[in-house]
Amino acid sequence: MNSAQQLLRSQRDLLLKWTLDHPAPLLRWLRDAEVLSSAHYLSLLERSPSNAVAQALEMVCATEESSLKFLQVLREVQDYYGRDLQVWVERHCRDDHVSKPAPAPMKVEEKKPKGPIAKLFKGKSKGFTLTTEVKAKEELKHSRSAKLANIRVPISAHKTTLLKRTEQLKCYSEGEGAASNSASHIEIRYTDLFVTEDDDSVDSSQHEYFDLASRRARIYVHQACQRIRPCHLLGPQGTSGRPPKRVKVKGIAGIGKSVAVQRLVYEWAIGKNMREFTCIFDLRFRELNLIEAPLSLLELLGERFRYLKAALPDLFTSPSSLLFILDGLDEFKFTLDWSSPDKNTDIRTKVPVSELMVALIKGSLLPEASVILTTRPTTAAPKRFFQRCCVVLGFEEDQVKEYTTKFYKDREVAEKVYNYILNNDNLFVLSFIPLYCYIICTAMAEFFSPGYQDVGDSKSLELNPPRTVSEVYFCYLFTAVKHHALRGSAERGTPRSEVLSLAKQQLTNLGKLAYENLLQKKIMFSRADLESFGVTPADLQSTFLCHILQPLREETVEMFSFFHLTVQEHLAGLYCATNLSSQEDIIQALDFWCFGLPPPSSTAAPLQNTDLNTDKLESLQMFTRFFMGMLRARLAGQLDGLVHCPMERGVDIPARLGLWFQDQFKGRKLKNRAALNLLHCLMEFHTKEATSMAAPEIKNLNLFKMKLSVVDCAAMHYVLQFSPHTLQELNLGYSNIGNRGLNRLGPILHRCESLYLRYNCLDKQAAILESAVLKSNECQVKKLFMCGNNLGPEGVLELWNALEHNTTVEELYLDITGITERGTENIVACLSKNTSLKTLTIVGNDIGEVGRRRLRELEQRRPDLRIIANFVDDLGLLQAYLDWVEEIRADRDQMDSVKNADALQSVLKGLRVAGEQVEKGQNAEKAKELRANIEELLKSATNLIG
Repeated sequence: MNSAQQLLRSQRDLLLKWTLDHPAPLLRWLRDAEVLSSAHYLSLLERSPSNAVAQALEMVCATEESSLKFLQVLREVQDYYGRDLQVWVERHCRDDHVSKPAPAPMKVEEKKPKGPIAKLFKGKSKGFTLTTEVKAKEELKHSRSAKLANIRVPISAHKTTLLKRTEQLKCYSEGEGAASNSASHIEIRYTDLFVTEDDDSVDSSQHEYFDLASRRARIYVHQACQRIRPCHLLGPQGTSGRPPKRVKVKGIAGIGKSVAVQRLVYEWAIGKNMREFTCIFDLRFRELNLIEAPLSLLELLGERFRYLKAALPDLFTSPSSLLFILDGLDEFKFTLDWSSPDKNTDIRTKVPVSELMVALIKGSLLPEASVILTTRPTTAAPKRFFQRCCVVLGFEEDQVKEYTTKFYKDREVAEKVYNYILNNDNLFVLSFIPLYCYIICTAMAEFFSPGYQDVGDSKSLELNPPRTVSEVYFCYLFTAVKHHALRGSAERGTPRSEVLSLAKQQLTNLGKLAYENLLQKKIMFSRADLESFGVTPADLQSTFLCHILQPLREETVEMFSFFHLTVQEHLAGLYCATNLSSQEDIIQALDFWCFGLPPPSSTAAPLQNTDLNTDKLESLQMFTRFFMGMLRARLAGQLDGLVHCPMERGVDIPARLGLWFQDQFKGRKLKNRAALNLLHCLMEFHTKEATSMAAPEIKNLNLFKMKLSVVDCAAMHYVLQFSPHTLQELNLGYSNIGNRGLNRLGPILHRCESLYLRYNCLDKQAAILESAVLKSNECQVKKLFMCGNNLGPEGVLELWNALEHNTTVEELYLDITGITERGTENIVACLSKNTSLKTLTIVGNDIGEVGRRRLRELEQRRPDLRIIANFVDDLGLLQAYLDWVEEIRADRDQMDSVKNADALQSVLKGLRVAGEQVEKGQNAEKAKELRANIEELLKSATNLIG
């Protein structure tokens, strides 16, 4: 027998010919068989297919052992390739050829017949007649084998199609030809996401891009043990050990939901994950939007996967082996009726596509099949239909670094970019969202690449490295335009206006398409839609458009969408900034976008088509910020080459805008989200004149229970620093700003009369910062709420020291802040010298008998100071905590968002201690009610987690 090594060398050219069209399965299996190292495997993926296979064969043929492993791998992956290779495998890869050890002979033990069925066989010869039941089982086994044989070829075609569709990640890469997209191979670029169990409380935020950092920070702490790798979404859960049938995966736009399921499909298609499923059907809601007529599930799948059409009836005989991945429920245009009674629907019943999806998700259709649904948090999909609900939280800090390293081939450049991101709050928060991380890395490539520092010409293409969101997106767009406009040109000093003028018409058409459809909340476009705006689909591959628009070509569909919704919003903002030239037009536009006021009269193109559902104004907030950033860029001359008409002469646009913002803060009762959006708009506009006029009118800022990121804190700080006046109230309760957010606000905290920082994941460092505020000669703080933060004894000692000489603070609330006996060591010495403090609450802290004795001494020295250390001391406090417990019951997201489970335990302990002192009266009754409610809530929370 020829050796495997000789066989492969002699057949090298044939094997190369049969596998070079699609080397991915072969290379991946060789890596997992340890024939290829991980580093060598990744380097092969960067080569052309023929080169990759040739290199792999060269390595395989080096030893007899690796040649044998190669033949074994060929047997596993033969279905991905043509019939010629399969025949070759049958001939050359039999057990005797690959020297696999023969299986041990099976021993059949003769057992005494037992039971009524066994007695039928007693004393029978080999020619006995089978009973009807046994016959049926044998026939079923043969039938199943026949069906498996029938579906083998279609499933192989399906896997190959899915591999081709999922092995590339859409991303920017320079270069030309087949190798230009090599760096975007999913095995090279994919960075694992942070996915955790979720209690599925609804997040009412319409624009969630900046809400993630605080949520991510607290879930790292509280739910690290519940972390789930995307490949384990359908893994066994809980004590039952049973895998869930229906899983919901939610996450904000750009967080990586679609990429995570793309990775799942890729892993199944390549035969490396979820092998318990015979077939996976991946369906995208944006494509299902095109289906107007009623149809059956069989028809839907037959159209979507035509090569599976004949095999579908056989596949549906075993629904438990099928997985449906339904991606992007938030993009579905049809209404979903979750409360409708279940109909008698099967795979051949024709119903509207919305009913079909509801039936599949609820399980009234194919209950044995598995379903993974992805959606944004704002889309309702009731928890009761799912056995597992997960939330995608993007990258951790280490994963941002990993992604940056993978993005740039030059490690030095990767390190510089990562450090720049790390030291810029705006970019740091954005980078945890994978989409933003990609856009940031693309935008930064120019600024940190070798040779950039040599370009000193002020007219050069490069701006300063971006700091705001608008600047990041403009750099991304400009980089794409520049590479196509100057392809093959070495003139790095070409003026920016000259480059932009080359793409002026295309950017104008694209911006108009983006803007007018944004008002309609339309994100999918047909070829006719594009052409009606002068955008030619044929230009996609030859111009910068390939980085802006992406085609979706399926079996029967060709549609287009922007690379991401935020790219559409940015282009819409750029279009409006270059087409609004008078101050009156700009003011009318802001009134329209922010508050839904129709423009009274204007000839400006962006104000002609103003059909907008005013209930959806929040969906325009990000776009408005982009507009303000691009308007600033225009005023600075950075959009020269794009503008259609000059700005009105003799008009001070920043001053007029300053008056407009001033009026909004002065004359409107702004809701918290609208107020925050105006702060972001001012930060993106980044003009001192406008901000100095608006800031003094902000007297109160109530952002209670809004999840705020460091970027939000940066926007508050940027605007409020221009106000010379006291801020009467800054309410950031339950906002999860953390130490980093509080640090960002540090310079303006001394000007807040009432400062609410309850439940914000703050610790000792926050107490040190706040102590510095209280020691400041300029401190104007009268009320300070720090409840529910883990300040600890050391942190509280800092606060007592700060209060010794403070003369402004009248009320201080330190409930449940981790004060121990040690935390009361200097309370008497410091607070007995204080003259302003009138109320101090420190309930829910374990201060011990020594701590209580110190408080009694303090009360004697300061009879005018009211100290509330026990829950039963104050009826209003008891009622406030009852209301708080009821809030948590209604909004379970709070339970883990601010360590409320720990806080509730602290309250419970305090009630037990205090309850011994008061047995009768209204306070005692309220205390008993609060205790019972907390015990019930904690029990239900434990059941939910367990």
